[in-house]
Amino acid sequence: MKRVMHLVPLLVLILVPSLGIAQVGGLSALSVTTEPDGGKVYSVTLQILLFMTLLTLLPSALIMLTSFTRIIIVLAILRQGLGTTQTPSNQILLGLAFFLTLFVMAPVFQEIYDTAAVPYMAEKLGTEEALGKAVQPLRAFMLAQTRETDLALFADIKGLDGFESPADIPLNLLVPAFVISELKTAFQIGFLILVPFLIIDLVVASVLMSMGMMMLSPMIISLPFKLMLFVLVDGWSLVMGTLAQSFFT
Repeated sequence: MKRVMHLVPLLVLILVPSLGIAQVGGLSALSVTTEPDGGKVYSVTLQILLFMTLLTLLPSALIMLTSFTRIIIVLAILRQGLGTTQTPSNQILLGLAFFLTLFVMAPVFQEIYDTAAVPYMAEKLGTEEALGKAVQPLRAFMLAQTRETDLALFADIKGLDGFESPADIPLNLLVPAFVISELKTAFQIGFLILVPFLIIDLVVASVLMSMGMMMLSPMIISLPFKLMLFVLVDGWSLVMGTLAQSFFT
């Protein structure tokens, strides 16, 4: 009985705001009104709810709709090729990929800000129009990096014959095609990065076997040579520069 009495104040605190909302008129704060010109106006509460929902999807959008996927995969393959296991650490690779993504996507983000965010904050565009304007730069970026074969693959799966113009490609078809294309490009770049490291490993392994030192791991001997080669050719500048230029060609 005493435990129930202790719960009464808590129940009162929970129910009183609910009763107050009911007296005001239910969920009137979550409303959508239609203007005479056909546009829709969302209440402030609903706008905040939509904004918070978009924030939860922001990490997925950053990974799937930008250059982040290609960059982080290439950097992970590079670390594997060097044979340094956890050096650079995952945090450093993620930081490099994140800031290089910001560099690559800066023109796209600037266009989104100029064409969608600024007019929306100035109340010159509605919510739906602003979202439509914001998607266009991302759509153009993804189309420039997506292979036609990948688009055709998902179009066939969806049962679509073809598109008269790029604007007719639905976003739910473009996104998976873009991700598949990014994975293919990342592995192609990773293959080219791994080839010189593989040659060094083969040479070191052959020399050790010819000397009868089969108990000694070739990775221990080849690691300094791979690091020296990577530093001498200014590998970080080459890799990061190539990754950045691959999105602008």
